[in-house]
Amino acid sequence: MPERGPDPAGSVQRLLPSDPSAIAGYRLLGRLGAGGMGVVYLGRTEAGELAAVKVTLSGQADDPDFRARFRREVEAARRVSSPWAVPVTGADPEAPEPWMATAFVPGPSIAEAVAAHGPLPVRSVRILGVAIARALAAVHAAGLVHRDVKPGNVLLAVDGPRLIDFGIARTTGESALTSTDMVVGTPGFLAPEQAEARGAEIGPPSDVFALGCLLAYTVTGRLPFGRGAVDALLYRTVHDAPDLRGIEGDMAALLAGCLAKDPAARPTADQVAERLAEDEPRGADWLPPEVVRTIAERSARMLALPDIDLTRGGKPGPAATGAGRRRVLLLSGAAVLAAAGGGAALWAGLSGSGGSAGSPRKRDWVIGVQADLTGPQKRVGAEQERGARLAVDAFNARADRPFSFALRTADDRGDTIRATAVAREMAEDRDITAVLGSTGDYTTQAVRPLYEEALLPLISVSAGLNLLTAADNRAFNRTISSHPEIASQLAYSLQRFYSLRLKRRKARPGLIQDRTDDEYSWQYTVRFNQLMQTVYGHHTLPRVVPASVEDYGPVVDSILDARADAFLHSGGPRTTAKVAKLLRERKFDGPMLAGGHALDPEFLKEAGEAAEGWTIGAPVGDPTALATARPFAAAYRKKYGTAPGYYAGEAFDAVNMMIEEVVGAAGGGKRPSRETLAGALRDKTYDGVMGYYRFDPKAGGLTGLRTHLHGVKQGRFTYIGTAPTEDPGRWKG
Repeated sequence: MPERGPDPAGSVQRLLPSDPSAIAGYRLLGRLGAGGMGVVYLGRTEAGELAAVKVTLSGQADDPDFRARFRREVEAARRVSSPWAVPVTGADPEAPEPWMATAFVPGPSIAEAVAAHGPLPVRSVRILGVAIARALAAVHAAGLVHRDVKPGNVLLAVDGPRLIDFGIARTTGESALTSTDMVVGTPGFLAPEQAEARGAEIGPPSDVFALGCLLAYTVTGRLPFGRGAVDALLYRTVHDAPDLRGIEGDMAALLAGCLAKDPAARPTADQVAERLAEDEPRGADWLPPEVVRTIAERSARMLALPDIDLTRGGKPGPAATGAGRRRVLLLSGAAVLAAAGGGAALWAGLSGSGGSAGSPRKRDWVIGVQADLTGPQKRVGAEQERGARLAVDAFNARADRPFSFALRTADDRGDTIRATAVAREMAEDRDITAVLGSTGDYTTQAVRPLYEEALLPLISVSAGLNLLTAADNRAFNRTISSHPEIASQLAYSLQRFYSLRLKRRKARPGLIQDRTDDEYSWQYTVRFNQLMQTVYGHHTLPRVVPASVEDYGPVVDSILDARADAFLHSGGPRTTAKVAKLLRERKFDGPMLAGGHALDPEFLKEAGEAAEGWTIGAPVGDPTALATARPFAAAYRKKYGTAPGYYAGEAFDAVNMMIEEVVGAAGGGKRPSRETLAGALRDKTYDGVMGYYRFDPKAGGLTGLRTHLHGVKQGRFTYIGTAPTEDPGRWKG
């Protein structure tokens, strides 16, 4: 649980009645964050200095192993002396509720900055690299290994970055308190020796490897070993070359050295600092202006903190006056306000204008949309946003409406880090009654716990990972079938083709697991392979293609040489098009199947004539082909001047469900609680333009199976209909 600045929205949460009002000499002003281990508070000393105060839960403190780990964290942080590491300002690991305070940094983390503003300029990254390398050199000089260098553990300030969180640091050569075969750290920023849990080999070079990952991410916005399932990510870290595209010159050579598989081949932290050879930051100009503005805005929000709330600790002593609080903050924040060029405007904003501060604002009725509008799935995200807007507009046009809805849209760019920032903002906005989103599998996976914690209803119409509905959910529902469920219906469709059309009892389908989208492809091929082999008794020909492979020819040829009579490719539109072209060149005439991600105009464009004859199993139907959706399709064309996309209809239905339940629960105009609305949506059955919806009462998945088949004819997708369904008892489990 790192010592962080404010959350991505730049706000400090109010204290709960159960929170203490003070810890040791720190008055607590608000919450910065909370986790399974405890809470991080924003605290202030009697002298007016701000601190991030981490307090562990009393239940954790009763665990001797946990207390020993916390004691080690305090000791490790105290041993590091560097201007680029956040210093410890106080701690008591022996207290009934152990606590530790560190200097407060109001700036964003690298993760937040890159998510909000994109990769940093090369000069900024070089200066950042010098500072963090020197911080790691101090860590290593103290006989420690940090073991969790990642974007979330580096905060950005106008005078340079700060390394935080020594929660899993350990002494060089020390046996970990955790199991020796446990992978400790953050996948994507682990060295190969950490990924394989080779405890004896974990040392300072492991931190240098993580620093290489950190700098590569900061300058490109990409993880050097990609994203996806943890086991696949760890495998690529150990075996694959890093993705350093777009990095040039000495920076590329240095990062390649940092990311060497052999720890002995990596430079030391001191050598990294020397090779980057940039001046240390001496002002805000080391950061791009938009990041400086973010720091300025956060510093300004600190000036507007409310007085201390009465909490568990009883009536607090006299708090510093507003003027005193501002005076202290100005000592650390005046420079950044001036550097942002907006000091006067920020002060004016804090003073307010018009209306009494005590008069409550009338709350709006808002539906939130969290979508990828500018990232890799921007087409799908735009379809969802349009469908949602059409639903809101249709309701607001009704003469009998009790109130009107507004639509609040946020672009998470398909990035998991930015997605969590968006979700926090949505969850904190008490006007928002329910949310549609997110667009992608991995962004939805990242934000679901945040919406669950806030009990803010979230409906996904496009995320198909099975884990999203594999555990208990109270606030999350999904209107589509999961990837494995769709794979199951594709398998049964092919089985029917074999038995009814070809009269075959034994067949040889080929399967390509495309690791450019690892988790999605794995879920498709594993379920499809399982059914074809164990249920239907066919001889499958599976192949796995690493993400780095560009030439699919040898893979396709090896399957054809084994006498394959059908193909399933589970990947995105570009790689599906590669396979389609190869099969056309080889004159393959058997069934060719693909998963839902191939239902994309890019597949038609890239494959050309080779797309003809392919069948795609997708979670959504075609609104222009369904009789029930004709009025919706007509209204969509009238508003947007084009036919609705595949996911627009599902979004239209989902938002109509939300509106119907909000209105139904808002008796007498009273706003229903989020918990009430979440329960009502879970129990709801709804007959929409795209189909019938009913949710699993425990996990929120769509009950029953619903896969839509789309074919390619004359260069266009043609809707075939819903896939045939077999008794699910034969394959579930």
